[in-house]
Amino acid sequence: MTDSSVSDEGVGGATLLDELRVALLRYVILPSPEAADAVTLWIAATHAALSWEHATRLFIGSPQKRCGKSRLLDVIEATSHKPLITVNISPAALVRSIGEDPPTLMLDEADTVFGPKAADNNEDLRGIVNAGHQRNRPYIRWDAATRKPEHCSTFAMVALAGIGNMPDTIMDRSVVIRMRRRGPGESVRPYRTRRDAPLLAALRDRLHLWMRDNLDVLEKAEPEMPVEDRAADTWEPLIATADLAGGEWPSRARAAAVAFVGRDQAADATTMLSVRLLADLKVTFGSDRVLYTSTILERLLKIDDGPWADYFGRPFGPRDLAKLLELYEIKPKDVREGGGLNRKGYSADDLHDAWRRYLPSGDSATSATSATAHVSYVAEQDHVAAASATNETSATAPTSAVADVADVAHTPPVSGNTVADDCWTGRLGWRA
Repeated sequence: MTDSSVSDEGVGGATLLDELRVALLRYVILPSPEAADAVTLWIAATHAALSWEHATRLFIGSPQKRCGKSRLLDVIEATSHKPLITVNISPAALVRSIGEDPPTLMLDEADTVFGPKAADNNEDLRGIVNAGHQRNRPYIRWDAATRKPEHCSTFAMVALAGIGNMPDTIMDRSVVIRMRRRGPGESVRPYRTRRDAPLLAALRDRLHLWMRDNLDVLEKAEPEMPVEDRAADTWEPLIATADLAGGEWPSRARAAAVAFVGRDQAADATTMLSVRLLADLKVTFGSDRVLYTSTILERLLKIDDGPWADYFGRPFGPRDLAKLLELYEIKPKDVREGGGLNRKGYSADDLHDAWRRYLPSGDSATSATSATAHVSYVAEQDHVAAASATNETSATAPTSAVADVADVAHTPPVSGNTVADDCWTGRLGWRA
């Protein structure tokens, strides 16, 4: 066992992470220093998957194509542990690809698998990706040859890339990187596998030796977490890795966690507001089939317990209405209210599908009120927290973006598992 921060080659862990961060930024423009820290740490954490209790998911998303998602996956593939990249995979093939030392699963174009048009056909795959976030959540299949149930591990680090968002259950287990197109003056080096992969592979091998030399340390690590609950599970491997590296990485990893979680909570608050809006619109429309935007806003502002009259310190407006409804692909259009002139507004027919999908069976707005009564306050606090974390990080992070990854400790499964033909057992003999 080497010192916890030095590899066999005498290179400090912080130095290795710094090198990895520089390599990332040579080929990819990441949206923030915190995002670069997160990706760097996530890549490092893949080399110690045997040590973690939770396998962090990394989702690389963008609003449109040509934002650098696939290029980032190229660099991750070249530097992560045993990468297994695919654009589609069956549940059986997936669990058969996970062994005692799990690979790093990488799913490009994940929106074609988990997007709205395909999600219903891939529920088994989504269940495996969700279950594999935590140890000892096996995929159980019947082996016709042996006439016995077979327990196959689902535990592995997973990176997904796609346009838009993944299902909420995947997003909740992920560090989410929002890629964007390069702006004027932003440039990166073209990635060529034949030229660049060998250099990245050499860095990967050094990183692997350092992490594998410290598996016992990482298994026992209980890092102090700046976030709670599911977010803590997700970020623990990254922060444990940062603590092992030392230097500025521990503080930068924690600042990144606070910034990411604050941003995601703000997004959750927006989602809650959009659901409340759908419920209030159902009441607002009543028996009307079309309403002008001005009529909708006038009625919304009269709802006594609604958040619309004091929407972040001002009345809810037309652009706010359009932005929240855009989440459900509902857009304003020309309508005739009460036989009047054509003006911008909305149709109940366009809202019907969203009402059916997202509102509880109770039709009144009160069914959404209990979850959203303090939404404006929550959203404001989350925006403040995210801004505060960003300011803190910008003060501590280097001028170029960096990435962070942490680790989690193992817990043994419940004893008494008598299945003799499990697909594999863990490094410490625990059944997955």
